[in-house]
Amino acid sequence: MSDSLLDKYVGRRKESDPTHVAPEAEGDEDCGAFGWLRGVRDRAVMLEVRHKDGRISAFGYAWLDAVEFDPSTGLTLRFSGRTVKITGGNLNSEVRPLIRLVDGIVRHRVSWIREADGSAGLVVDKNSVLIEEIEIE
Repeated sequence: MSDSLLDKYVGRRKESDPTHVAPEAEGDEDCGAFGWLRGVRDRAVMLEVRHKDGRISAFGYAWLDAVEFDPSTGLTLRFSGRTVKITGGNLNSEVRPLIRLVDGIVRHRVSWIREADGSAGLVVDKNSVLIEEIEIE
């Protein structure tokens, strides 16, 4: 019997190992500027905001009061007491069939959004979402 097969049944599980780092959710699809939950009934509990300088903020979808999209000014998310302003290009474009950032946020299907670094704008195609800046007030 091979060691790997034996470890599978009698070895320690990786999840119980305190040094094991869990990968992102298996149902989370990377759409470039944002993560999309693929499962039909999947809903994100929080929206994770990843800044280009490495900072991370998270906001509970339960406190999302309003979503406003204006192509000229960008996307504004109003959480109770906080406002998140997202500016960039193609914020409401269809990245893949039936996958749009604004629609995903409204339906709690977007688990994270990410600011692009300086060079990302050079390699974006016409349908890709580009988040240039995320401002939290």
